[in-house]
Amino acid sequence: MVKRELILTNDGSSTIRINDLNENYHSGHGAIQEAMHVFIQNGLGSVSNSSGLPLRVFEMGLGTGLNALLSYQYAKENAIEIIYSGIEAYPVEKELYSKMNYIEKIGVDYEDFFHWMHDLKWGGHERYDDHFTLRKIHLDLEDLVPELSNYDLVYYDAFGPRAQSEMWEMDKLEKMFSLLKTNGKLITYCAQGQFKRNLKQIGFDVVALPGPPGKREMTVAIKL
Repeated sequence: MVKRELILTNDGSSTIRINDLNENYHSGHGAIQEAMHVFIQNGLGSVSNSSGLPLRVFEMGLGTGLNALLSYQYAKENAIEIIYSGIEAYPVEKELYSKMNYIEKIGVDYEDFFHWMHDLKWGGHERYDDHFTLRKIHLDLEDLVPELSNYDLVYYDAFGPRAQSEMWEMDKLEKMFSLLKTNGKLITYCAQGQFKRNLKQIGFDVVALPGPPGKREMTVAIKL
């Protein structure tokens, strides 16, 4: 069993470290800072919701629940509805997620949501309020049967290619392509050259954007 430990990042927010992989769940420069920059500002914040329909988000790597929590905050503050699916092969233990300090950093208004999100059983698919519905999927990505052309956004938040190279290969990225609607976006912190070439080969339009603190670039890939 892989040993996971809680650490603080430079912005004071928690993340989890796996020493065997020399890898963190989030940037050591700041967990909340990175998630806000990559997935909220350049993800949710870049999608037009002029239709008034719910935005559909698929997260590869539900992890600590930080991206889902910040997405709920965004939905509530902007009066939109998000239908959110998160897949995770190795769920975080309650002993760890109960000690994350996200509520301290984001605000007590989101404490009930944070506990509800983690208490929702794997396989569960429930509506929290008018702003958020969550489906939790406990599977390896290779075992997922994708819902074709169903999502506006994919948050691709697997461990980096150095630690988890198989998650950045063509078959996984093709599955993400099939999940997205036309003009849907895959958002990730990763800016590796081979990864971006793979995206282009599959049929994505690839855009490099400035990365969060500590990282020069991030990637947005648009399904054409």
